[in-house]
Amino acid sequence: MHKKHTTAVSEEIIISIRGLEKSFGNNHVLRGVDLDLYRGENLVVLGRSGTGKSVLIKIIVGLLKPDAGTVMVLGENIAHLDDKALLQLRLKIGFSFQSSALYDSMTVRENLEFPLLRNSRQLSKEEINSAVKEVLEDVGLQQTIDQYPAELSGGQRKRIGIARTLIMRPKIMLYDEPTAGLDPVTSVEINSLINEVQERYNTSSIIITHDLTCASATGDRVALLLDGRFARVGSFDEVFNTNDERINSFYDYNFIK
Repeated sequence: MHKKHTTAVSEEIIISIRGLEKSFGNNHVLRGVDLDLYRGENLVVLGRSGTGKSVLIKIIVGLLKPDAGTVMVLGENIAHLDDKALLQLRLKIGFSFQSSALYDSMTVRENLEFPLLRNSRQLSKEEINSAVKEVLEDVGLQQTIDQYPAELSGGQRKRIGIARTLIMRPKIMLYDEPTAGLDPVTSVEINSLINEVQERYNTSSIIITHDLTCASATGDRVALLLDGRFARVGSFDEVFNTNDERINSFYDYNFIK
């Protein structure tokens, strides 16, 4: 099922990447990547495992340094930021980990409170409680507030991980393999949640995945990473309407009906 385009995507560029290169020894992962993310857009970056998708988002948040090229995020050149400025920028970026990255020893409530307390926002106890309840309602898991991660299903943990990111009201969302390890029904629910987050929080998002169902359901645009470069960028149908055998073999191998 293709995404219904209900969100207004502006022409304002939120992330701009030009000539990005990254190698690890003789492994040339990114070989001159150009990409723009527009305000209000869900952009899916597709590719097989090991093609550099996760390397790309680590460079975007400054966890890895590129060998060449420029990365502009919210008007800031990542390479020119000191540690303090980089930390301030990261507070505007939500990162949804593949593993959900919840603290097992904390309840859902405590997991959600943690980023607010850690980042020294001057909020009262009532304001923190209100923020926790609001994001739980937005992900449909109000009833889990006093449970521990071990008591939740994989899909619920994924939702709580997204909620913990949303509580900081990020301008940008980065999703790393959001449907990995989930059953088809739960994957559909996570895809719907990604679209709901885009609508409700007006986020600009990059969704890293090799799941074509996820790409089709969530992407306003799709960028297919092959051999260290983006082979095609456009709508889902535009990307896969081609005679390029490399792209067709990726589609045939990965697509879930």
